[in-house]
Amino acid sequence: MKKRIATIKRKTKETDITVKLNIDGSGESKINTGIGILDHMLELFSFHGLFDLDVSAKGDLKVDIHHTNEDIGIVLGLAFKKALGDKKGIKRSGFASWPMEEVVANVSVDISGRGYFSWPLEGAMVLADKRQGYELEYAKHFFEAFSKNLGANVNIMLSSTNPDLHTTLEPVFKAFGVALDLAMQVDPRRKGVPSTKGIIDK
Repeated sequence: MKKRIATIKRKTKETDITVKLNIDGSGESKINTGIGILDHMLELFSFHGLFDLDVSAKGDLKVDIHHTNEDIGIVLGLAFKKALGDKKGIKRSGFASWPMEEVVANVSVDISGRGYFSWPLEGAMVLADKRQGYELEYAKHFFEAFSKNLGANVNIMLSSTNPDLHTTLEPVFKAFGVALDLAMQVDPRRKGVPSTKGIIDK
């Protein structure tokens, strides 16, 4: 099988980001985004998804976290899209559930070519890491950017939230890694693109 690897570099006036990815890796990662909690979450995502992932990011963190956080989602999504190529033989969809204390994260992924993201947070408490200013809403922006640029339908559901942001986000990123890994696995029975149209657009 052709190696499913990609390197994406993206530089704007606000951020300078490089992502190196091997989909069929062993879960090794080197993450340096300047946002400590996001570094940790991406390490968990890589480890449990068995992706080899190297992320280097410099951004205008002195202004706020928003640009760097969202742009990392953009570049990661583009890296996975490039590494997947024509998507022939992949299972396309995956689902994973992961608990941590009272929080259960359920994540569904469909690599359909149509970028769509759903994570209903209405009624959820406002959660933030006071040391870094990272909030639950920032994680939502990260996943929105990732989903759109990969071209995947991603749905996240939480049973509840924990007052600690780390405890709420950790099962989400673990489940996302597992679900995405399942969706990208190659099924030997599938000879072509997993769509009755014969193509997965975008």
